[in-house]
Order: sequence, then structure tokens, then C-alpha cells
Amino acid sequence: MILQKLGLFGRIRRQSDQFLRIFRATRGVANPQALASSGSPFATVYASGYRELQSQVASGNPAATGKLKSMSAVTVSMQLASAEEVRRVEKGMSWLATTGSVSPFIGLFGTVWGIIDAFSGLGNAGAATLRAVAPGISEALITTAAGLVVAIPAVVGYNQLTARLREFGARMDDFGRELLNAIENAAMVAPPTQPLQHAQPVEEPRRRAF
Repeated sequence: MILQKLGLFGRIRRQSDQFLRIFRATRGVANPQALASSGSPFATVYASGYRELQSQVASGNPAATGKLKSMSAVTVSMQLASAEEVRRVEKGMSWLATTGSVSPFIGLFGTVWGIIDAFSGLGNAGAATLRAVAPGISEALITTAAGLVVAIPAVVGYNQLTARLREFGARMDDFGRELLNAIENAAMVAPPTQPLQHAQPVEEPRRRAF
């Protein structure tokens, strides 16, 4: 799971960098289909905001019409999409936390069981010999080592992946603010005014010649 998540975060970073390059090279608010090829989670957030933007305007380029009704609705739509992407990425990480916290206790239980077995062998033998206690002690040590071998990588991996997840969430928030800024800038562009119709010149009344 640790290797799988590390590969996932690496792939997301590459896809997000590619998406941001395309997004920043595109002026205005483009159709999300032109940015969906990267496969980045940013594309999902972008598409969610764009859909809300389209629902608020009639047609054409939504951000350039100057008819944006509610920026809060666009913000909430992108926040929901961002939260869903974060939940999708962190799926399964709770198992690492559980494994890291429970494995030492499982190893300790095996240790106690091995010691009980050692004392049981000592009682059956009737004499304190190495042959009587060695099997139980060896089982105790093996179980303790197995618990530590599982717990230590799980804790280290969970801490590393949690840091990657926080970085991913921060980048999602930064992109959301950048996209809102682009939408606001595009929405402030005044729509082209219709040319005024030239009024017919009022003909000056002719003086009547008497």
C-alpha cells in the first residue's frame, strides 16, 4: 500500500504540473475538454466550477458575458469537487495508521504467549534447562520482531503519505483560488456594446414664403 500510494502521488504531481502549464498558457476560461487530457484531479475541480458557471449564464463564453450571478456558488462547487478528490486519494491510508498502532501490541501479545509457553515447558521438564525454555523464548522473540517489522514501516509510510496528502490539499486550494481569480477577471470584462443607431436628422422646418 505504501508503494502504491507513493506511485499515485508521483503520478498526480506530474499530471497536475502538466495541467497547470496548459491552464496558465490559456487565456480566459476555456472549455474543460481542452484541459482534460492531463488526467489531473485539477481537471475535475475545473470542470465542476465551469459547469456551475455555465448554469448561471445563457450561452457563449460564460466568464466573458459579464452575467455572473453568484461567485459563492462557483466556489462551493469547486470546494466540493476538491474535497471529493482528496477523499479519493487518501482512501486506504487509515489501514496504515491502524497497522502502525496495532502491530506492536500484537507482537507483545505473542511475546507474552511465548513466555507462558516457556514457563509451561519449564514446569513439564521439572528442571531449568535451556532445552525446556528455548522453544517458548524463540517464539516470543520471533513474534516481537514480526510486530516491529510491520509497525515501523507502517508508521514511517503513514507519516510520509500524510505529508504528501497535505501538500496535495494545499495545491488544490491554491488552484481553486487561482481559478476564482481568473473567473473574476474574465467576468469583469464588459460585454461588447452594440453600436448606437444613428438618429435621423431632424429636418429644420422651411420658412414659408409669403
